[in-house]
Amino acid sequence: MSEPIRLAKRLAELVPCSRREAELYIAGGWVMVDGQVVEEPQFMVSQQAVTLHPDANLTPLEPVTMLYHQPPATGKSANAAQPISAATHAADDVSGIHMLKQHFVRLTPCTPLEPNASGLLVFTQDWRVARKLIEDAAKIEQEYVVEVAGEIAPDGLKLLNHGLKFNGRALAPIKVSWQNETRLRFALKGVQPGQIAHMCQRVGLQVLGMKRIRLGRVSMAKLQPGQWRYLLPGEKF
Repeated sequence: MSEPIRLAKRLAELVPCSRREAELYIAGGWVMVDGQVVEEPQFMVSQQAVTLHPDANLTPLEPVTMLYHQPPATGKSANAAQPISAATHAADDVSGIHMLKQHFVRLTPCTPLEPNASGLLVFTQDWRVARKLIEDAAKIEQEYVVEVAGEIAPDGLKLLNHGLKFNGRALAPIKVSWQNETRLRFALKGVQPGQIAHMCQRVGLQVLGMKRIRLGRVSMAKLQPGQWRYLLPGEKF
C-alpha cells in the first residue's frame, strides 16, 4: 500500500500540471476522490480514485454575494450570524453558480435590518459590494412592508411622508403608502435604527411586524424565510 500523499501532489502527477494549478483545480471544486468532490488541496489520499472534471478550468474563484431572507425574530437579534449553509440554499436559485465551501468564509454582513424586523439581508465576500452598501448606505433606498394596528391620525399618512422628527431632527421626505388596510409600505434612504417604529407611534399606530423586501434595485422577491441565494451577475444595488 502506498503512503498517503496530499491531493494536490497526486493530481499534479495525474494530469500532469504544476502544484499551484492542481491547488486551483481542487479549490474550484473540479476534483473528485472516489466520486466525491474534495476542495482541500491538503486532503490525504492513497489508493482512492482521483479524477478531474472534464470541464475544469483554472479561472480564479470570484467573490460571491448572498441574499438571505431573515425569518421573523424569535428572541435572537435579527442581525446576528445567520445559518447560511448548503442546507439553506434555495432550490430555485437560478444564478448557475457552483456552490463551494469557500463561499461560506469571510462573509461580511451589510446594511442591518431595523430592530425586530425580518426580510432581506446581504452577506458578501466582494469588497466592492461591501463598500457600496456600507459607505453609501445613506444613498441607497430601502423598502419595508410594515404590519400595523390602531387608528391612524387624520393627517397621519401626510406626516409619515414628511413632517416628523426623530432623535430631535426633522426627517427628510420619504414615500409611505397603504399596501392594504393593515400594511404600510415605506421607501426611504438612510433609515436609522428604530425610526420606522417611532414614526408609526407618532401617528397613532403600533408596529406588529416589519419586513425589508428591497435594497436599492435588488428585491428579495420569492426567496423563502430562512433561505439564501446568490446575487445574480446582472443584479446591482
